[in-house]
Amino acid sequence: MLTSMKAKFETLFHEQPEVAAFAPGRINLIGEHTDYNGGYVFPAAIELGTYGLASKREDHKIRLYSNNFEDSGVIEFSLDDLQFNAAHSWANYPKGMIKFLKEAGYSIDTGFNILVEGNIPNGASLSSSASIEMLTGWLLKSLFDLQVERLELIQLGRKVENQFIGVNSGIMDQFIVGMGRKDQAILLDTATLDYHYVPAEFGDYVISIMNTNKRRELAESKYNERLEECQKALALLQQELDITALGHLDTETFNKHTYLIEDEILLRRARHAVTENARVKQAYEALEQSDFTAFGKLLNDSHASLKEDYEVTGTELDTLAETAQQVEGVLGARMTGAGFAGCAIALVHKERIQQLEEEVTQIYANKIGYAPSFYHVNIGDGVKSIEV
Repeated sequence: MLTSMKAKFETLFHEQPEVAAFAPGRINLIGEHTDYNGGYVFPAAIELGTYGLASKREDHKIRLYSNNFEDSGVIEFSLDDLQFNAAHSWANYPKGMIKFLKEAGYSIDTGFNILVEGNIPNGASLSSSASIEMLTGWLLKSLFDLQVERLELIQLGRKVENQFIGVNSGIMDQFIVGMGRKDQAILLDTATLDYHYVPAEFGDYVISIMNTNKRRELAESKYNERLEECQKALALLQQELDITALGHLDTETFNKHTYLIEDEILLRRARHAVTENARVKQAYEALEQSDFTAFGKLLNDSHASLKEDYEVTGTELDTLAETAQQVEGVLGARMTGAGFAGCAIALVHKERIQQLEEEVTQIYANKIGYAPSFYHVNIGDGVKSIEV
């Protein structure tokens, strides 16, 4: 890929790239919609991701090109005008990182050229947006010798999502893309940013990623609505409880105070946030003890909660996960990511992978009208420089 990207770079920009980097996508093993509720998440970086090449310019022009969006051509704007522009589509993610790096005081004193290409299925809920945010930050760190730490890049990436793109997401995606480690998942407390690496080893089982092939536009989804509902539920609980996030509650305390939330919808949203947070901790313990059966059951319970209490699954994701759960050799399956479309994951015995794909494809295609896709990928490193 890099050889062809380098040739394309030279054709587009009439010079050779100076720096190159790679930023992964991610899967979240368990812990969905807990990050903006101050809870725990359990993600891992994957070896699918976004590659980027960059070179400095002598003027203030910024020229961006994506091999994934060739119809958009070269998107050009000035270092002196970094406002959101809907017409710049995907380039708003890099633009936001440039803007916030400059506002943080980092010296980016000339324009530059960037070429990117990703092999994350677009809109698959594998965090392609955080991947390109962190990639951009890392390319600029290398190109301009910025003394910016990984954690600050992570926080700036979240700021891009929240304040530039307009999605009120938590910090999980940028954190795992920035801090991922090969063959390791991360147990992250999003309230404190304390984290632990955990070997992502499943014995004779592997994680299969199942793509609905239905594109999800997160900013147009009900993501922000769910955040608002959780905040309303939290406010009701705060009438009697000294907490600042739903993630601070254990299940027992929550159950004793459900009378404070009379609205059934708000009650279900809060119940998911609290019980999902508990499941993350249980999943961590199960994986530490190599209890893959218990881990799989928690995946199933997570999906049920996301379907019934949080209502972010939909026919496509339900069909994938619930069909996979019935396949021999599958210990558990759930949607992963924000939901509404995108991907699900299944913990499947390595000798049953083909059976999983055949059975799920047949039922899914009959019900939905087209086939899903499957990926079996390794757990990889976070954003890093690579040889040009």
